[in-house]
Amino acid sequence: MTNFDWTTFTKKIAIKANLTDIYNAWAKASEIEKWFLSEATFIDTKANPIGKDKPFEKGFAYEWNWHLYDTTEKGEITDTNGKDYIQFTFAGECLVDIKLSIQDHYVIVELTQKNIPTDDNSKKGIRLGCDSGWSFFLLNLKSVYEGGLDLRNMDTNLKGMLNN
Repeated sequence: MTNFDWTTFTKKIAIKANLTDIYNAWAKASEIEKWFLSEATFIDTKANPIGKDKPFEKGFAYEWNWHLYDTTEKGEITDTNGKDYIQFTFAGECLVDIKLSIQDHYVIVELTQKNIPTDDNSKKGIRLGCDSGWSFFLLNLKSVYEGGLDLRNMDTNLKGMLNN
């Protein structure tokens, strides 16, 4: 694995949906909770939580929780143009870029996670772990917005499944 890049990865998926809907799937707490999180809070630049149906803006912070996990991920929205591009911090100092584009009748979601540290724990937990996690959650985004089926496991008796 001498040529393997431990510092970044990119995932792409085509979703038959409206561009605005997919942008809002990331930018509004009420929408991101449908496919990714159990609880999402976006916090404005004055440290006030915003409404679940309001989109975030550059400089807003977030607090995210997942089903079946007791951890809270905290980060910041570092950039957004309000229509087809979002960047946020994730897993410490990593950056995640979300680029949306239209191709034929699909919204192409391109997710890049970068600035991944190269210590052994980060290689395993962030590079490999996030790669796997984002793969599942992007498939769930497609499933929810194309057909309404949420594929996440939420049963506390079934921890450690592919879908949680």
